[in-house]
Amino acid sequence: MFTTTKFSTWDLPSSIQAAIDGLGWEFATEVQRDTVPLARRGRDVIGQARTGSGKTAAFGLPMIEHATPGEGLQALVLAPTRELAVQVAEELETLQGETGLRMQTVYGGTDIEKQAKQLDAGVDVIVGTPGRVMDMSERGHIDLTKPTMFILDEADRMLDMGFFPDILWVLERMTAREQTLLFSATFPQEIVNAASEFMRDPEFVQTNMDEIDLPDVRMLLVHVGRSNKLWATARVLSHLEEDGQAIIFANTKRMVDLLVTRLGKAKFDVDGLHGDLSQNQRERILGRFREGEVRIIVATDVAARGIDVDTVTQVINYDVPNDMDAFIHRIGRTGRIGRTGEAWTLVDRSSGQQMQNIVATYDLPVEDAEAPALPEGMDRDPVQFREDLSDAADPFGFVTLRVDIPSADGLSKADLTDWLVSTLACDPLAVGRIVQSESHLDLGMHSSVAAKAMKALGKEGVAGSTRTAELLVL
Repeated sequence: MFTTTKFSTWDLPSSIQAAIDGLGWEFATEVQRDTVPLARRGRDVIGQARTGSGKTAAFGLPMIEHATPGEGLQALVLAPTRELAVQVAEELETLQGETGLRMQTVYGGTDIEKQAKQLDAGVDVIVGTPGRVMDMSERGHIDLTKPTMFILDEADRMLDMGFFPDILWVLERMTAREQTLLFSATFPQEIVNAASEFMRDPEFVQTNMDEIDLPDVRMLLVHVGRSNKLWATARVLSHLEEDGQAIIFANTKRMVDLLVTRLGKAKFDVDGLHGDLSQNQRERILGRFREGEVRIIVATDVAARGIDVDTVTQVINYDVPNDMDAFIHRIGRTGRIGRTGEAWTLVDRSSGQQMQNIVATYDLPVEDAEAPALPEGMDRDPVQFREDLSDAADPFGFVTLRVDIPSADGLSKADLTDWLVSTLACDPLAVGRIVQSESHLDLGMHSSVAAKAMKALGKEGVAGSTRTAELLVL
């Protein structure tokens, strides 16, 4: 995926080159090599590339160079999801270094008044989702007649999610648009037709979509509830060799900070890397890691590029990455110079399908595994295991408990509900469907209180007797 073309040969503005150097990037990827020179000349570009191929920098570098701080909205980037918009914005913030552009994410599910105030305060670049950009435009907080540069990321996903009418609505109002960059992993006919309407003589850039270089690393998948991912992480880290080091990958800056704090409290020697750090901070942390002064680094994908340490023996994917390429980049950080390397991926219910897609894409040789046992001589977990039934819950968050209360006991559903609400101090809505059978009853409980219900039934009892309750996996 990487080429022999160096970023330094492009004569980029010093602030951008300094940011690239701070990330440890030296060579451009294929999509960057082919896109950046064209985009810097003002050409419209259609790029075929997956997430993780380096396409954010492919459109980000020309965009940052093109825009002027404080001149108002000059560029609009549309992404299909909130998560991708945040990820793209974080990488753009990192790539601009000390350029000083005011960048703002615009997506749904957040305080719209706060977002409006931030937009009204002035912005040079917007990274957003189609629906919220439309909404903010109609409310008068985004003037779509101003930006001259438009970037559409993951166009095929936009099409699948039904966003193309929204995109065309936005484009019709971008009357000052001079340049359009479009990226997509696939090109259905609808995208080709739309591109021919709103792009001017575009150049087509295609990367090698099938080439993949699998590192010689043992890949292990641990299926674990969200509440116990930190417990599983600590179990894996407890087996870190005395002269070994580990990299933990998270998908957001917030999760990086959270993991650094919580693992630090568990007495692990850990530091974090993400796009909010200054170049000096990043270099200091990387220097300590290379010298072995810090054994564990938690990082986002963007911040981890440039980490090249031969003593890394463990990689832990705390969050399942968003795409195949990111997974390969992550696990390739270990197993070097003859050392054995392990890549552990923690899979919860919400990320199971994504992990299956990654594995199936290239038939990866992964192993299903349990979190490792505590090492010999360690009799207490660094992070305590928590009762977590959320992965067994239905889409509404409820699990079913089978309780040994026979119909002969005469316990009414109303009395059981009242007892549960009183004993657990929970909302009555946390008690779901109750189905009585001759030998037992099946009790629906919200997963947030189901473990407490099981303990209360076994310890305090109901209707004069303690009861055994077990989780019923449907």
